Amino acid sequence: MKNTNNHSPKLYQALLLDGVGLLTYLLPVLGDYADIVWAPVSAWLFYRLYGGRLGVFGAAVSFVEEILPWTDFIPTFTIGWIVKKFLKKSKQPHHTKHSVKASH
Repeated sequence: MKNTNNHSPKLYQALLLDGVGLLTYLLPVLGDYADIVWAPVSAWLFYRLYGGRLGVFGAAVSFVEEILPWTDFIPTFTIGWIVKKFLKKSKQPHHTKHSVKASH
């Protein structure tokens, strides 16, 4: 799941990882302990998937979100996917039909 320059995380990956974070709700007593294990794993995965500043910031948010009680419902990976998608679009150059003139 390493993020390279030409690779963006897929939406299904984000949804799957958010789903894993929700699974701890199914384990009433063990869920709190599972969050202790999942929080650093989640942060590491977030950084590996998104990389750069988004990866660092999102990893910290993901860690805090997973370690705090009753915050597992926040779809951190999916939010990261949305942010990455919009950042990618905003960094692409805008081309218009009339921007290039032929010289004779």
